[in-house]
Amino acid sequence: MTTANKRKLAVILGPTACGKTEVAIEIAKKIGGEIISADSMQVYRGFDIGTAKIKPMDVQNVHHHLIDIVDYDQPYSVADFQQQALQLISDINQRNKLPIMVGGTGLYISSVISPYRFAENSGCDIQFREQKQAEFVNKGGEYLHEQLIKIDPAAAAKIHPHDSHRLIRALEVYHNNGIAISSTHTKNNNHTCDFKLAIAGLTMERSMLNQKIEQRVDKMIASGLVQEVETLIANGASYTSNPMQSIGYRQIGEYIQGKISLEQAICDIKTATRRYAKRQYTWFKRDPRINWFDLGHYPGINELAAQIVVWMQRELEGE
Repeated sequence: MTTANKRKLAVILGPTACGKTEVAIEIAKKIGGEIISADSMQVYRGFDIGTAKIKPMDVQNVHHHLIDIVDYDQPYSVADFQQQALQLISDINQRNKLPIMVGGTGLYISSVISPYRFAENSGCDIQFREQKQAEFVNKGGEYLHEQLIKIDPAAAAKIHPHDSHRLIRALEVYHNNGIAISSTHTKNNNHTCDFKLAIAGLTMERSMLNQKIEQRVDKMIASGLVQEVETLIANGASYTSNPMQSIGYRQIGEYIQGKISLEQAICDIKTATRRYAKRQYTWFKRDPRINWFDLGHYPGINELAAQIVVWMQRELEGE
């Protein structure tokens, strides 16, 4: 496919709490774009406050995709995201709009722009999954992590013992197929894809980002995160379900169960979020195609968005 005929794709990425959503909306309004969310938790219905999900009244007539598309008990993988995102990119291009992928889930973004190729039919075994979820709760993540080390040390090196979803999925793939999950997909390490790309990374001084993280968590609590988790549990969500194990929901779940105080839960959320932001930076810094924009160098979001639009148009229209 020649450069002139390639589909276009813009990407706005960066660590949590850096302001990606607000910047992306301004860019979409200026450039005629539609937003594809690349957030592994915003796909779940009902998980709103803890994921900083955009409210319907704040979308400013910008079409958002891949938000609120599955229930908490439905399986959803990076392969599902890749398939849906690629179809959306094609559809949006055909409407002469610009698809703008926005998010902080590095694997989701990389699955589209690198891209990954996933093995077919990795399988789903509900009974096995429930057994492992019970083991995670009763025996801890280290117990499952030791199991994974024995069958797939490559995957174990990349999966944290507290990441119940990825731990259980890796064990499940081996259980179903007898093969390691680390061998079921490959990545194009040459960073080539079938899109004409413009990838903008948002960054800021670390102390400023930590302050924004603190403020975001405090706002989530004030906005009713505890009540949201209580409602989800009352409606049937399990403390061991994938979205309930994400940052914010896991800690508030521990508070509701009486394991820790609310003060400790809030502190733990802030600590986990800061660590997650650091991991996001580490992931994104590996891709040399990203053009980084420091929010501290611009007086406001409008000025930053305008600068990114000028750069994006140059990248996407040039040969």
